[in-house]
Amino acid sequence: MNAFIALVRKDLVLYFSNRRSVIMAIVAPILIAAFFGSLFGGGGDKPANIPVAITDLDQSELSTRIVAAMRADTALTITEVSAADGAAQVKAGTQRAAIVLPPGFGTQAGRALFGGTAKPEIVLHYDPSQSMVLPLVRGLLAQHVMEHVAQSVFGGATPVMADLRAQALNNPVLPAARRRELAEMFDSIARVTGPGAAASGSAGGAARAAAGFSVPFSTRELEASSKPEVKYNSYAHSFAGMGVQFILLMGVDMAVGLLTMRRLGLWKRLRAAPLSRTKLLGSRIASTALIALIVFAVIYAVAMAAFGVRIDGSVLGFVAVLVAFALLTASFGLLVAALGKTPEATRGLAILATLLLVMLGGAWVPSFIFPAWLQTISLFVPTRWAIDGLDAMSWRGLPLDAALLPVAMLLAFSAVFSALAVARFQWEE
Repeated sequence: MNAFIALVRKDLVLYFSNRRSVIMAIVAPILIAAFFGSLFGGGGDKPANIPVAITDLDQSELSTRIVAAMRADTALTITEVSAADGAAQVKAGTQRAAIVLPPGFGTQAGRALFGGTAKPEIVLHYDPSQSMVLPLVRGLLAQHVMEHVAQSVFGGATPVMADLRAQALNNPVLPAARRRELAEMFDSIARVTGPGAAASGSAGGAARAAAGFSVPFSTRELEASSKPEVKYNSYAHSFAGMGVQFILLMGVDMAVGLLTMRRLGLWKRLRAAPLSRTKLLGSRIASTALIALIVFAVIYAVAMAAFGVRIDGSVLGFVAVLVAFALLTASFGLLVAALGKTPEATRGLAILATLLLVMLGGAWVPSFIFPAWLQTISLFVPTRWAIDGLDAMSWRGLPLDAALLPVAMLLAFSAVFSALAVARFQWEE
């Protein structure tokens, strides 16, 4: 028994003597659990204000009130733009949906509440990659429209009420007794919801009066795509996210390989050659970037052949994003090697850093459901730009200029990582 206890004690001492490994085992699950918990209701707050563009072509009193109510809704972040700009922003991914209120909406919606006339058509552009957003926007739109149309119709002696009352009185199909009953009903509504009623009572009465009537508008939902014939393929985003994750992990393996070479004294021998520090490390960046580019190209080749992923945007832009991310992977691996001390200690911390980059970049969970503050922070994470760039060039079908900013940001991160790595790299363990 003493021998058994001694063996157990030995394993415990060896494990807990590696402080970095212990920290990795404790910190990683805590951070990941806190991340997902904060996204899915852990804090009790809404995940984020959903950015939605809206265009009011009617400019009536009713449509103005609807836009103001949607702007005040904490679930939405409303931006008023032109119809063309709204659709373009949804295609580019900067807005989740775009709503267009048609001309004459204020007049037609009230009369359509009873289903007797044609309903005005609201155009709703939506991002096909974010299926959870469409029902939410559709529901909030119906809620605000119904509330304000009901208030407009049942808010007292309005022109709509007068028109409906006149239609009922002058309808020759209805018996005279029924026409008098309808007239009395309209008069009762006018008294209950008129200027003498309390504001809260008026809204409540309007909502009760509108109960049971049809939604006073129809929607025409348009999937946002730069090419109408192109349909959204969910595999496109999945392969972008998982490709970014595992290419970065490959960069970590290359970093550990560098540390192993240093432990064996290979870097010290190479320094004996007439080669500069920058040239030695630069060659490692070039080879790692080339490997990353080849691996990513194979991943996308399988995605295209087996899962129908297509490059619907600029092919040149797509290649540029891949090359820029390959350079980022190589410079990230070199930075990990420069900051790491031993292969064993570095691997765990580097994997933790990679997982954080992948999570914040939107590879696991789409960034649109992040809280607003986290969406802002993610713009300072290189993986966010890589995934956005790949999405833009694949299923979004955007032109070359949409790849310029992601490529520039990836190259900027690569330059910073490389400069720090060359300055901090230790040639001996």
